[in-house]
Amino acid sequence: MKTLENHTLLYDEDCPLCQVYTSGFIKTGMLDQNGRQAYSTLSKKDQNFINLKRASNEIALVDNEHKTVIYGIDSLLKVLGVRFSFIEKIGHLKPVKSLLKKLYSFISYNRKVIIPSPENKTDELQCLPSFNIKYRLFYILFSGIVTLFTLFYFSKNISILPNKSLLREGFITFGQLVFQGVLIYKLDKQTILNYFGNVMTISLMGSLMLLPLLIINSMVPLHETIFLIGFGITVFIMFLEHFRRVKLLKLPSFLSFTWVLYRVLILLTILILN
Repeated sequence: MKTLENHTLLYDEDCPLCQVYTSGFIKTGMLDQNGRQAYSTLSKKDQNFINLKRASNEIALVDNEHKTVIYGIDSLLKVLGVRFSFIEKIGHLKPVKSLLKKLYSFISYNRKVIIPSPENKTDELQCLPSFNIKYRLFYILFSGIVTLFTLFYFSKNISILPNKSLLREGFITFGQLVFQGVLIYKLDKQTILNYFGNVMTISLMGSLMLLPLLIINSMVPLHETIFLIGFGITVFIMFLEHFRRVKLLKLPSFLSFTWVLYRVLILLTILILN
């Protein structure tokens, strides 16, 4: 099996996803045993020819022999191309590459709200993605749409919730951001959007946890009680995750309790008005 030798991927050691796929390249032999290096350990010499800002947003592949660097999708295609040449060829087709670049940016710019990590105070050089408003808003919208559709189909299996509609679920999903946003409106825009990104990740996580029940129910009808229990467990896990993320973001802990308060108020409003 071919191996891309004398090349090194620079990865974000605080990003679990980055750790998984870079170590996977080494375990499968696509890269040699020295085929990856933590971004924070770059020497001053290496920093002279590596675009540090770009490397924090797009994973860099360093050619150690010629001291050249490629970034992002080009890096991944080159590594994969050593073993699967057809993937590299398809990936470099203009429309395909354009789509892959957008998908890569979507994940990379939002990776710290998808999987947050504690603040690293020890490393002088940190691999932090740039704050990109466009991709953050797109992520919030994407997560919200997935959540509202999941809640819509899930609510159909709970009889005490009348008037199921996508409009209502959309109002509930995005209304949460408005409710919480009023409480932190004095904070800077980046902090607010970072928090909103984390909130929507929690909602997306909850949707994915509910999805198996919907799939099973499509094959074998489940009793409503199972849906209620599943929903209760999911909300509890979401609350714990919200509490953890608020702590990581160093935001007021009361946000976790107002997050619950909003959902209680919405439920009471739905039951009273119907």
